Amino acid sequence: MCGIVGCFSVSNFFSDQDIRKASSAINHRGPDGDGFFSDSLVQLAHRRLSIIDLDKRASQPMYSSCKRYVMVYNGEVYNYVELRKEIESKFKDNPLSVFKTTSDTEVILRLFEIKGVDFVKDLNGMFAIAIYDTQDNKLFLFRDRFGIKPLYYYHDSSGNFCFASELKAILAIDGIKRKVNNQSVAYFLHTGFVPAPLTIYENIFKLESGNCLIIDRSGLEIHPFVISKQCSQREIIDDEKEIIQSVKNLLIESVKIQLRSDVPYGVFLSGGVDSSLLTAIAAENVNEKLNTFSIGFTEQSHNESEHARVIAKHIGTNHHEFVVYVQDAIDLIETFFEVYDEPYTDTSGIPTMLVSKLASKHVKVVLSGEGGDELFFGYGTHNWAKRLNTFPFNVFRSPLQKALSCGSSRSKRVAHLLDFDKNSEFLPEHIYSQEQYLFSNKEIAELVSDELKIEALMSIAQRKKELEKLFSISDSCLPEERQANYELKFPFQDDLLTKVDRATMFHSIEARVPYLDNNLVEYVFSVASDIKIKNGVNKYPLKKILANYVPEELFMRPKKGFSIPLSKWLKSDWKYLLDRYLDKKIIQQAGLVKFDVVQKLIQRFLSGEDYLYNRIWCLIVLHRWYERQQW
Repeated sequence: MCGIVGCFSVSNFFSDQDIRKASSAINHRGPDGDGFFSDSLVQLAHRRLSIIDLDKRASQPMYSSCKRYVMVYNGEVYNYVELRKEIESKFKDNPLSVFKTTSDTEVILRLFEIKGVDFVKDLNGMFAIAIYDTQDNKLFLFRDRFGIKPLYYYHDSSGNFCFASELKAILAIDGIKRKVNNQSVAYFLHTGFVPAPLTIYENIFKLESGNCLIIDRSGLEIHPFVISKQCSQREIIDDEKEIIQSVKNLLIESVKIQLRSDVPYGVFLSGGVDSSLLTAIAAENVNEKLNTFSIGFTEQSHNESEHARVIAKHIGTNHHEFVVYVQDAIDLIETFFEVYDEPYTDTSGIPTMLVSKLASKHVKVVLSGEGGDELFFGYGTHNWAKRLNTFPFNVFRSPLQKALSCGSSRSKRVAHLLDFDKNSEFLPEHIYSQEQYLFSNKEIAELVSDELKIEALMSIAQRKKELEKLFSISDSCLPEERQANYELKFPFQDDLLTKVDRATMFHSIEARVPYLDNNLVEYVFSVASDIKIKNGVNKYPLKKILANYVPEELFMRPKKGFSIPLSKWLKSDWKYLLDRYLDKKIIQQAGLVKFDVVQKLIQRFLSGEDYLYNRIWCLIVLHRWYERQQW
């Protein structure tokens, strides 16, 4: 687990000093050491967080045994032990079977040496990998199949290219100019994040999950190494008993392999199903008492610490808890903005940063429950995708929408969800947007400034075409399956996994996500939808498995997770953010949205339409980001 930086330039656009400065900007990702490589075309930098093989021989950049390839890498490949054994067996009595370290880094580089770019298909883990071929002068970048580990890159019309684990590293390079990508503004207002491959800046991009980027003197090319199967290509598994046993076995194997570490580890325990199940399985597979970490809130409506405490006591963990007061969040808010680099609305990043700080005092590795909801249909979005295609919503959606729009704040929120045009919107993204209380595309058309309106409307139309092509609306997926596929590709990558990576790495600890094990995911993709949601129970297989470890009454309750009472705080302790960043002068200076529309929105929110809180927060985040830029 580390941070990486690098560049490729025929014209020597980047200096060694540039790359060292960029590397320093992400020192938190690797405070245990650093390393550099440089030749006439390429520079590579590495920040090390020592997790596996603490010996200096495992440091990076690492050279291949033939000295042709040099690599920097961020992440963990969990099946490296098995891959190494395969190499040793296949190349017995050959120099390729000789390893100098016990690290996963050397195994990854050896596989590339043997197989070339196809090696990446053998990796089960989380990674952002950069490998430079010093003979052919080619630079290869790879990002894991879900985008657990981040990888940003800059590419301009002159062919200058650089990459890094975080945006702040690229922005630290003086020659890189900052310019708003107006297309990204509309997308951000709709989803609360900027979807890959875009960032909020022109010429800076995210390498999408499951993709390989290759750059040399002739230019840049990107191609996927993971090809998603269409729903029609799978064999449906609907035997409940078999599913529960298989998921349990696969999850146990995933947890066991992800507990490989040469440093102390623990589990983030929210008290919900996903983290409780990970905790129970992990506790059975360690020799010492397992460390668990949780956050509590003084606001009881958002406090799950008692549930986490009860689960920890039942399982028998060494439990650590931090209670969050309003002042704790106030003290952290400016840091939160800086950690995420570009506009990002998910305020659960704040408690995640706090629980990461707590964990960092005891361990260097944590298991986290991301992926359980996406794979097993745990969100309200999955229920809405199903509802909108069944009675009464598929027949009476329009009159229901009009009736609800005259009701309470909660009713109005549902009315927004029902207000869509299938001909102009991609339904899964609309459902996600409205479940997050963000701006619909219809609202965005009224909100953005006159200067941005044409571009925003074009971006919205283009987005719909791209998403329909990507998810193939003619495919045989059920509505809730298509919803899950969309969320796994975008919100999961660009919101949830981003949240966990930045929050943990800011405190120099590594988060692992066992639900994203390759073998488990491949199996779950074929599990029948009506087993994932059975008799109205979301995540049915996981709950059945957890019941073998923990009594049902301890976990069968509404979902909360690590979240803060944002609506209440924006009217009280955080109102200063609203007053400061949605000021007329700042909004007009940015020129992104219309002040009069924002003013009316604020008045409605303060007058009792509480569901508007995340729209208000979204605008605060956008304008706070804009104000801090060096244009």
